Amino acid sequence: MRYNLINQFKRALTASAMVAVASTAMAGSYTDDVIRIGIMNDQSGPYADNCGPGSVVAAKLAVEDAGGEINGKKIEIVVADDQNKPDIGLSTAMRWIERDGVDTIVSCSTSSIAAAVHEMMAEKQKPYMLAGTASAFFTNEKCTPMTTQWLQDSYAMPKAVVNSLMDIGLDTWFFITVDYTFGKAWQDDGTNFIEARGGKVVGSVLHPLKTSDFSSQLLQAQASGAKVIAIANSGADFANTMKQAQEFGLSGGDQKLVPLGLFINAVNGIGLDNLADVTLTTPFYWDLDDETRAFTERYKANFDGRYPNEPQSATYSAVNHYLRAVAAADTDEGPAVADKMREIPVNDFQMKDVSIRADGQVMRPLYLARIKSADESKGEYDYYEIVSTIDPEKAWRAVEDSSCPLLKSN
Repeated sequence: MRYNLINQFKRALTASAMVAVASTAMAGSYTDDVIRIGIMNDQSGPYADNCGPGSVVAAKLAVEDAGGEINGKKIEIVVADDQNKPDIGLSTAMRWIERDGVDTIVSCSTSSIAAAVHEMMAEKQKPYMLAGTASAFFTNEKCTPMTTQWLQDSYAMPKAVVNSLMDIGLDTWFFITVDYTFGKAWQDDGTNFIEARGGKVVGSVLHPLKTSDFSSQLLQAQASGAKVIAIANSGADFANTMKQAQEFGLSGGDQKLVPLGLFINAVNGIGLDNLADVTLTTPFYWDLDDETRAFTERYKANFDGRYPNEPQSATYSAVNHYLRAVAAADTDEGPAVADKMREIPVNDFQMKDVSIRADGQVMRPLYLARIKSADESKGEYDYYEIVSTIDPEKAWRAVEDSSCPLLKSN
């Protein structure tokens, strides 16, 4: 189903377009003498706080840091609201690439949209950068030379947190899981990691999407005696789960509550009273060091005092690195830029000498964090205590476990 839409548009590909994208890049060759970067995500709907206008701000900061041009060629940012609709997202991406001269797209779209755009970008040979889209197949069985993953995915999220907690003896788990494909994939991957380390899943319970009452699920989790209660849902479901967990006395108790995917803007919305002592993994925290704090101040000054979250910071890194690759290749031809992106290391305010694997995975470290209590927090967005750094080799899918043919050939 998720790939059906791409087939509806394939007839739109013309022989001349295919020849154009297959041409060999020449130094100094730029499409209409402008470098155009498309930012596509939910700009006004339920996921707009995750990426939305904040990702556009981050992209513009990266352009500013490049001086607004590369090798004398102006850099432009174009923006689309995909409205969380696959037909709108794909048709917009195709118009951008085929008619509007867009050279690359940074995506924070739902996986159903990104899957179709991912295939189209591979056919058109244009770099596609994921900065919030979390399905793991983009860098696994569906990998292409054009797509790169800049944040985290549905494989790394449970792997990192499971291994970190198993290291400290938290070896019995209970899952509260949303009853649709993404939630089940989280649970299945998490279970595999737990069992591989000698741990045990003592129980699990499914709930429908958009559940308001989690009392039954929480009582089952509490009664299981599991050391860890893994929450495999997101959005309003996660907020309701955590608020009711606090009412049941689970927050801050002997059983550790662990979300498998959580952005800091959601922490802000739910509140520390409901999330105190929750453990999570994150690829970015604004208060990590002097450089992340300096970027945050710039970001706040350009976005009404708001703090950057994980996808927004990843958007900066993706655009910044793309522009560095364009400068090094002296062209915006897709294959040449994609190769250069993998050749040169990622270096910016949050990543140092980070490589991009052949499968497109940005090999960044992750961080194990504990959410502070309201009493511990010293100010606005002072939410995390960073417990440890998770090495990239322990966070991302191992080469030997990958189905990506690009890794097998390297």
